[in-house]
Amino acid sequence: MDNEYFVSINDVAKRLSVPAHTLRYWEKQFPGAIRPVTGAGGRRYYRPETLERLIIIRDLLYKNGLTIAGVKKLLHDGKFPRAAAEYQPSADTVQQQIKTNETVNDTSVSDAIDTALDFLHTAKQLLTNQ
Repeated sequence: MDNEYFVSINDVAKRLSVPAHTLRYWEKQFPGAIRPVTGAGGRRYYRPETLERLIIIRDLLYKNGLTIAGVKKLLHDGKFPRAAAEYQPSADTVQQQIKTNETVNDTSVSDAIDTALDFLHTAKQLLTNQ
């Protein structure tokens, strides 16, 4: 594979400042938007356009405060921005975020548990391979 065109999951994790297991979790949550190429030994490699979508997803989640469900809705509705800075929440979305912040969101708790389980599964695999 051309190393300038494909970027490994470790390099993407470093560029985005997120753990590799988070990228694998996002692949499961956003299968239509994130499709890495799998190389020898099952290693993941990302194209530049996929890297751009990952940056947007990271910014929507971490900087704009959207939930996984919110990003899924943008993808489903065809309103996924070309850049996170282009995202302008509607009045309904802002109101929804206020309500979400006031109460415990079962979806975010479930997402946190899924992330933790994915991390533990990865850690178990690493330990058994040693």
